[in-house]
Amino acid sequence: MKIGFVSDSLGGLSLEQVLENAARMGVDGVEVNTGGWSTAPHFDLAAMKASTQARRAFLRAFESRGLEVISLNANGNPTHPTDPKQGECLKDTIRVAGEMGIKTVCTMSGLPAGAPGDTLPNWVVSSWPPETRAILDYQWNRVLIPFWTEIAQLARECGVERIALELHGNQCVYNMPTLLRLREAIGPLLGANLDPSHLFWMGADPLIMAEQLGGAIYHVHAKDTMLNAPVQATTSLLENGGLTDIPARSWSYVTLGIGHDETWWRQFCYRLKMGGYDGWLSIEHEDIILNSIEGLERSVALLKNVAPRAPSDYRLQEI
Repeated sequence: MKIGFVSDSLGGLSLEQVLENAARMGVDGVEVNTGGWSTAPHFDLAAMKASTQARRAFLRAFESRGLEVISLNANGNPTHPTDPKQGECLKDTIRVAGEMGIKTVCTMSGLPAGAPGDTLPNWVVSSWPPETRAILDYQWNRVLIPFWTEIAQLARECGVERIALELHGNQCVYNMPTLLRLREAIGPLLGANLDPSHLFWMGADPLIMAEQLGGAIYHVHAKDTMLNAPVQATTSLLENGGLTDIPARSWSYVTLGIGHDETWWRQFCYRLKMGGYDGWLSIEHEDIILNSIEGLERSVALLKNVAPRAPSDYRLQEI
């Protein structure tokens, strides 16, 4: 497995500083945010789309430091009912990835409105009352599947081989059944960006999913979540309080090792290998208490201790 981090983890630094820190920490690459919910401080998508020279210079900055571009990440809601720029960001990201020879694009599945004419996305998390079924039918059959049919065709035309969908709350694809449903409709171009942090607060088990998703895992975000049991006991894990008021929240994103210890992360990496995944572990630092450099350094150190690096050389002896 290779270790890297998401560029927005150091969003306050320049691209040069991000890459210098990556080289200093001894990681293998950086995953680059291109837009959507990110201001994309390290990647000018319009300039990259327009200029071959800009694309070449960007890649040289990585190559000169012995780093790889892990993937491009357009982490927005590409099926937003009133903000078409998020869908266009994904399309342009795919086009630019193709021009740069980058084979993996990370994104979200999208969350449409609940009905034609609605202006806001609508996440259904219950099967009652009955109108929830009508919402899901509209979202999947009239918006999501047609949208991803178009995106898959664009990706194939551009030479992008894998689109890794982050299993994320407030998206149509947020767990294993929803991923497999969209994958069945669209094909194996779509796979999972398995991020344990979201699965923790949704009540899933990332260890089981790492093994059972197997070849459908195209990318992994290494991010941790701390569950705050005293708050959870009275509010549940359906948390909509402010992200910065950590004592009042039932869960919060934290640096690797704070929510789940090194033993858990070692098991997670091993389960990934059991399922056949041998790709990137891309750290996404979103801990608002720890300094971003310190948090990344701690996370890199933990993954270096737990992630398998060399290929297995075990062979059964002939007896």
